[in-house]
Amino acid sequence: MPINSFENYPMSWKPEKGNLSHPLYVSLAKLLKRDIKNGTLQPHTKLPPQRELADYLDINLSTVTKAFKLCQLDGYLYAITGRGTFVSPNAGVSISIQDTNIDSPFIEMGIIKPLDFLNHYTQDAVKTVLLKTPNESLLNYSAPFGTAFQKSAAIKWCYQLGLHPKVENIFFTTGAQNALAVILVTLFHHGDKIATDEFTYSNFIELANMLNIQLVPIPIDEFGMIPEDLDLQCRQQGIRGVYLMPTYSNPTGTLMDVCRKSALAKIIKNHHLILIEDDIYAFLSPKENIPLTTLCPQNGCYIASFSKAICPGLRVAFLSVPHRFSPQISKGIYNINVKTSSISVETAAYMIHNGITDQVIEKKRQEATARNLLFHQFFPSKKPIPLSFSRWLPIPLPLTDLPLERLAQEKGLNLFHSNRFLVGPPHGKQFLRISLTSTDTKEELESGLKRLDALLKDNERRITGS
Repeated sequence: MPINSFENYPMSWKPEKGNLSHPLYVSLAKLLKRDIKNGTLQPHTKLPPQRELADYLDINLSTVTKAFKLCQLDGYLYAITGRGTFVSPNAGVSISIQDTNIDSPFIEMGIIKPLDFLNHYTQDAVKTVLLKTPNESLLNYSAPFGTAFQKSAAIKWCYQLGLHPKVENIFFTTGAQNALAVILVTLFHHGDKIATDEFTYSNFIELANMLNIQLVPIPIDEFGMIPEDLDLQCRQQGIRGVYLMPTYSNPTGTLMDVCRKSALAKIIKNHHLILIEDDIYAFLSPKENIPLTTLCPQNGCYIASFSKAICPGLRVAFLSVPHRFSPQISKGIYNINVKTSSISVETAAYMIHNGITDQVIEKKRQEATARNLLFHQFFPSKKPIPLSFSRWLPIPLPLTDLPLERLAQEKGLNLFHSNRFLVGPPHGKQFLRISLTSTDTKEELESGLKRLDALLKDNERRITGS
């Protein structure tokens, strides 16, 4: 194109060529990330075509392609075949766990820590395991897929959750996040589509972005994903899988009942979907509840993790898959992990067989009940008070344009806006996800809830003049 032909040409993004430096693709990626993080480029903004941007900057097309790819791998962009490249809804706001040994000026209500003051049960169990078990069996490559003792503990744990897998279809992974990675790498391919709740687990969003797997948002109601909408999207889009957290879904906190699970299971079977059931909060589930996987056992990959139920540092998850997937999952685990730490798996097994997990879970259920009652005092609801570790708080309409995360930090609070969890286009309603279990004490949580209540009320009065 002739020089200056872009001067009055409408483009959604016009970076300054003078700000580029070598290597050009890295510099261009930095400029793009900067403009996304500072709000110049809003979520779901469609970027200029790569060739058009290359012409505008007078650089090679391959340079733009490499820059876009860097940003896509880091979760800042997503691409839709035939439509273009867009700014991710949760770009630049990934949730990462900070070093908990560093004193923080904030009351933590963002990251969901699972009541860390109960970790001493695991600490004692590790000491016992190391004393009673021959060290060489825990420190070498033996039993990469678990011993009979460990497998029997996994079966016992699954039985308690209402699942009855065969021992040869149970695998150990290094936490639920690792299980998700193994499933996506082994059972899905680049370009595949997976249906999710319209607000879903942020780390799953980022993992899918890294693997170039497209997430399709499905509307939800008070019981979770709406079956009719899932069925419609399956008919229209060729969806290959569905990712669900039926028990106190992160971030929305919805609890799926058996009726909803039955309706979804029917659709999953009709469309031959691979179900990824991330049930890390199953230990908080009502006794009458059952895993969704039990209703479609030939489709369901079921994940149960120790991180939230027992101790976050005990990186163990149990993964149950249909028999037809077992060879692929075995290969995936071996090539990604080689094996999950024997010390961790043996500790988990010891705690299960000796009833220690039952003690920890009962204490966590009691503490979760007390903290949800405390939340209800500040933000009452007509719905039954749940057992969830976090709550999904609607943002009043007058406050939806405010940078509430930043305003909360000015008040000494760390919490998360719903945009971090958004899949698909901007949502009409906005929320705050409030962690109830990250503070060491209920008194500290109460202080945080008081500050949050005051923040919302003060800003609403300021805006409405009431």
